[in-house]
Amino acid sequence: MSAPSPRGGAAVGRLSDLSPVEAGAVMYLRLWSEGAGGRADAASDFDIALGADHGRAATLTLDRLCSLCAHHGRRPLVRHGLECACLGADENCFAQMIAAASEGAREDAMMMASLIVRPDFAPALASLSEELGFALRRMTAAVPMPTTGHKTPSAVLH
Repeated sequence: MSAPSPRGGAAVGRLSDLSPVEAGAVMYLRLWSEGAGGRADAASDFDIALGADHGRAATLTLDRLCSLCAHHGRRPLVRHGLECACLGADENCFAQMIAAASEGAREDAMMMASLIVRPDFAPALASLSEELGFALRRMTAAVPMPTTGHKTPSAVLH
């Protein structure tokens, strides 16, 4: 019998089940979590797809959003590795928050943000989610979401 997944890490689906914006949100969360190399790869994707100015803005938004989750989260977000096709429960909540915010469903985005961070930080997280969601929508209209060839670090679930 294998050990149970940490809270939030249980597979609830597959990345292929998500919309491009949702899948992009998960992939960029995973990249950001990889550290400096992954963040540089995300910045490069944003620059290529959105141009230098909008790319820098999207990179800054991703950094603020993920930093907010990391520093003010109710608990650490559990993520799967870059190469993993599974979608974890925390990743799904994150993706749904970004998608809802980008569609103008602010109350839904706030509800999901309050599941991720302390209630006093939920409005900021929902606002950043909207910004990132808009950037991902512009990217998916221009080019398909990237697939990366990164190795899975040992600190992730799969």
